Amino acid sequence: MTVLRLILALALLAPLAVPAAPGRRPAAAKASGQAARRRSPYVGALCADAATGRVLFTDNADAEAYPASVTKLMTLFLVLEDVRAGRYGLDSRAVATPDVNLCEASWIGIRAGESMTVRDLCTALMVESANDAAIVLAVNAAGSFDGFVARMNARAADLGMARTRYYNPNGLPPNAAKRYPWSEFNISTCRDQAKLARELVLKYPQLLKYTSQKTWTMPDGQTILNHNNVMRTDKLKIVNPDGTEAVDGLKTGYIDAGGSSVVLTGKRGPNRAIVIVLGSASAKLRDTHARALMSDALSSL
Repeated sequence: MTVLRLILALALLAPLAVPAAPGRRPAAAKASGQAARRRSPYVGALCADAATGRVLFTDNADAEAYPASVTKLMTLFLVLEDVRAGRYGLDSRAVATPDVNLCEASWIGIRAGESMTVRDLCTALMVESANDAAIVLAVNAAGSFDGFVARMNARAADLGMARTRYYNPNGLPPNAAKRYPWSEFNISTCRDQAKLARELVLKYPQLLKYTSQKTWTMPDGQTILNHNNVMRTDKLKIVNPDGTEAVDGLKTGYIDAGGSSVVLTGKRGPNRAIVIVLGSASAKLRDTHARALMSDALSSL
């Protein structure tokens, strides 16, 4: 696969960390005293066959990175597990507690005392990457913020995600003003995220209803755009021979200290691939390499 070999060569030629770019969102603030985990073109990358788990390409797949909003895949996973177990339904309403104030943009602006359906919160989580939706879902699921984070780490251990550690359900960095109760970055690797992504697409394919939405009209009438450029942007789309679009998820992420990350999934005929790129120095690099990996993976399956 010539493109994959080219990507590997580029990665080897540029292994040094690059300076953090100016913050593009309020959530991008870099915590003081923390080493940046962003590189050009990325910290690590991996692509795999979703059905079998067979790795098709790997480059620093065990390198630790800051997953940022990719974290929300574990949050959604636990919510879907709860729904399947009958603990609550997608049409159940979750009430925001004061914990919702432990976030910043991206968000939908839900306030303590307000409520939304679990379905709408899950959509906001995947399309808008809403940090406040993640907190509402977490507290609704576990009864407390800390209880949900404990569940996240326990489930990660169950899945063999040995290098992953969660401190919050949305991927926000530590706050220098000590506004947040966590003092560490969420940490993960490409290999660990591949394990989670396979569990999601194989056991809960209904999540693609959320992750594949290019736009979503919120209950208040506001329309928001999906952050997944490979799926949404014409110049990056992957079109299958039958005319269908291949990519239908999963999640992007960005914080200044950790750069730009993405977990992609796409389908061609009966075959599905998973691509993870963590810690790119820019969204453009992330999207370029993730798209090339997905295109080659789908062509090889």
